[in-house]
Amino acid sequence: MERKKRGYLLVNFGGPRSLVEVRPFLEALLTDQEVVRTKFPSFIHKLLFKKIAKKRAIKIQNDYASIGGKSPVYEDTEHVANALRRQLHGPLVTFHRYLPATHKESLYQIKTLDVDKIVVFPMFPHFTYATTGSCATFFDRHLPSKINFKIRWVKSYPTHPAFIDLFSYCINEYLAQHHLRANNTVLLFSAHGLPKLFIDTGDIYQSEIENTFFKVMEQFPEAVGQLAYQSKFGPGEWLTPSTEDVCRDVDIWNKDKKAVLFIPISFTTDHIETLFEIEKKYVPLIKKKGIDVHRLPAFNGRKEWIDTILAILRDAPFSSNSMLLRH
Repeated sequence: MERKKRGYLLVNFGGPRSLVEVRPFLEALLTDQEVVRTKFPSFIHKLLFKKIAKKRAIKIQNDYASIGGKSPVYEDTEHVANALRRQLHGPLVTFHRYLPATHKESLYQIKTLDVDKIVVFPMFPHFTYATTGSCATFFDRHLPSKINFKIRWVKSYPTHPAFIDLFSYCINEYLAQHHLRANNTVLLFSAHGLPKLFIDTGDIYQSEIENTFFKVMEQFPEAVGQLAYQSKFGPGEWLTPSTEDVCRDVDIWNKDKKAVLFIPISFTTDHIETLFEIEKKYVPLIKKKGIDVHRLPAFNGRKEWIDTILAILRDAPFSSNSMLLRH
């Protein structure tokens, strides 16, 4: 029997590769109704949030300028893709959700894959309709049905043993390199937030984040662990506690631990949320309390992350593209 040919698709958020790309990045993000949900008709929503993106881009460009004038997400994702290509038996295409300039080429490459199955690996460990679901919706709208029929997703991997082992390894490595003791350190896990409405209407993101948090903390019984959510945008109730509030009150709940280690629980690549939001906004709040504070880098392009992706691809269950659409 002839073995079916398999191709791969690596998907990530995307991030502006220059200050010029900040505005189109924000437009693509804010006009996506999987991310910003309103009751407006689609054309009104897009018109309104294009204006908001234009205004917001001016401030956000300054934030990006302070971290080098771009996001490292694109380059890190392509680095991971190249490393995977050397080990996978099949072609691999990348897709950057909010980089519109890359979409035409990505869609062309996906359509021309000479394979029987396309396995999609999201760089988002935890499922939400606002990230993984948004990519699935994009494919549903922009790819022929015969291509979508071939797509099989790794939906998420919040408690996959290889993923938990990688987190534990990176934390232990950092603690050792910086002469920190687990029994005298707070492990502060910061995840990207979501509106509470998303969770109330069936999104499983919060439970998957919590599952990762508890699994990792099992490896560090002597440490104090805290989970928080960052990056709130717009009105409405979001997941709590917020990272900002937790940092302001750190001396109240930290049980007199002498150090805090920020851990980007939902971010596999460093970007504006870790390099600017955590470094520039939250770290100083803890420093003001006289507490030693550190930030664990995201996995980025490290070899152990490549090995983890390969391990997940070997044994994770698959979902069809249609199963990840919000109805």
